[in-house]
Amino acid sequence: MKINKTKIKGILIIQGVKHSDNRGYLREILLEAKIKKKFKFHITSISKKNILRGLHFQIRKPQGKFVSVIKGEIFDTVVDLRKNSKTFGKSFSIKLSAINCKSLYIPPGFAHGFLTLKKENIVCYSCTEYRYPSAERSLSYRDPKLKIKWPIKKPIVSKKDKSAKNLKFYINNSFK
Repeated sequence: MKINKTKIKGILIIQGVKHSDNRGYLREILLEAKIKKKFKFHITSISKKNILRGLHFQIRKPQGKFVSVIKGEIFDTVVDLRKNSKTFGKSFSIKLSAINCKSLYIPPGFAHGFLTLKKENIVCYSCTEYRYPSAERSLSYRDPKLKIKWPIKKPIVSKKDKSAKNLKFYINNSFK
């Protein structure tokens, strides 16, 4: 298992190890000791092609996330919302897939979202904090200031994410 740092402090790309034979494969996904984080909450998401989930974050008890794709491929994106960070408001994107065996660790303080790219996509993520629905917020995936280059123009988006606010709104309202 190899860990690579990115241009945004705290974001890690984890290259998983796959052991294949004529029966299929065994994939090593996460070694908590390698990234020195504990995860309390585990989620699986199954989505068809062109579904965009996000950009989500919690204003209280922010979650660190470890994201892996079990089947399919996603365009995974994070936005730095750490107020004192040199990269505040900057985004980072990467393709994660069952084939490339890459996973992403996202520290607390980021908005996170992904766009599904294959017919069926199974995404597993582990979180360092529990889900607190009253603290959940959505950042607009269409915010031009984020400069995210989504691979498609018209994704399928939930009602909640369609009405998400731009970063400027959250800055002006102290992330309430």
